[in-house]
Formats: sequence, C-alpha cells, structure tokens
Amino acid sequence: MSGPDEIIHQSLRLKIMSALFADPSAEPWEFSRLKALVGATDGNLGSHLATLEQAGYIVTDKDFVGKRPRTRLSLTSKGRRAFRDHVAYLRDIVELVNGADH
Repeated sequence: MSGPDEIIHQSLRLKIMSALFADPSAEPWEFSRLKALVGATDGNLGSHLATLEQAGYIVTDKDFVGKRPRTRLSLTSKGRRAFRDHVAYLRDIVELVNGADH
C-alpha cells in the first residue's frame, strides 16, 4: 500500500482537490465559489492554493472582467493523477479494515 499524499491529505486541501476533481464540467472554478464551498477565508484559501500550485496540482488563471479581478482555478493532469492515487490509498485502508472485521 502506498502512503498518503501529504500535500493533499491536509483537510482544506483535500476539500479543494475534491471539488475541482468532482466537477464533471472540468471548467475552472472561480475563487469566490471555491471559498464559499470550503468555508475558508481569503488568506487561508490563498495559502493552500499556493501550496497546491507549487506542487503542480492546480493552475491559477488571473484576469479581469471589466475592472474587477477574477481568479480561476483548475486541476492539472498531475493534480488529477495525485488525487486519484490519494483516493486509492484511502480505499485501500477501508478495504484493509473491512477485511480485518470479517
């Protein structure tokens, strides 16, 4: 069994990655939408997004809509692979525990 991805394993980053991974549209998420979903402050969310971006798991696109700044986020292929691997690790633990109960 492989180990957890320590970058993704942190609870807020796990929520971020889960949201970006689970969206079937694969469209970038706006910062404000992600912030509302995960219940983070601007600074806290920004810090965790920076960690994910430095790992190559997400890409951040900043532009303007009129005069308003807009930040959009999406998973990279590396991020999708890392998330799938982390979920597989969690499933392995569940199967191990379920097997031990029988």
